[in-house]
Amino acid sequence: MSPRRQPEQQAPPVQKLALRYAKRGRARFASHRDFGRAFERALRRAEVPMAFSSGFHPHPRISYLNASPTGAATEAEYMVVGLATEVDPAWLRDTLNSALPDGLEIMAVVDAPSGLAERLKAAHWQVSLAGADPSEVAAAVQELLAQSTHLVSRQTKAGMREFDVRPAIHSLVAVADGFEVMSAIGEPLVRPEDVVVALQDVRPGLAGNGPGLANRLAQGTWDGERVQPPF
Repeated sequence: MSPRRQPEQQAPPVQKLALRYAKRGRARFASHRDFGRAFERALRRAEVPMAFSSGFHPHPRISYLNASPTGAATEAEYMVVGLATEVDPAWLRDTLNSALPDGLEIMAVVDAPSGLAERLKAAHWQVSLAGADPSEVAAAVQELLAQSTHLVSRQTKAGMREFDVRPAIHSLVAVADGFEVMSAIGEPLVRPEDVVVALQDVRPGLAGNGPGLANRLAQGTWDGERVQPPF
């Protein structure tokens, strides 16, 4: 019996770049998998010199960090790509933007800083609550902030899960059409819709306004007042 063929070993990346990208408009309904497919198609069309993993099924060296949930718009998603040849970061940004579909945009490209994933500790969300009474939202915000704990339930792949949203909330303020929340990225991960549920719990008058339309404005470290971008 002939020995089993070993997979080809790929060379390590010669350059790693960190990208910040946005999903807007109808693109917010694209799942993480949908975005991944669109991004890899853009890489091929733009002829970006990607580095590939080793093994029997090599794939482009792309690491996605804290992807937003389907249905949320975002201005602050991050990924790291490994390249087989060094390129100018500005060239990569412009070339990819010319190949990506409407609603997806590369906002910035830089040499990947070390420990990027560890810098994404907090998120700043803006949530629009269509039809909500601003005074009711403001009252619900104050009532929730006055609590030290607040349990909500969410359906997960492992079944219904109950968790406390209050410790994750760094800042919560009512705005004209909804609220803005700055929350910790951790375990359990508190999503904007969890905060909406909590607000509806403490103020039943908000029930029926749905989960709201969420837009992630920033990700990064929490300095006690705001979310600081990682680069």
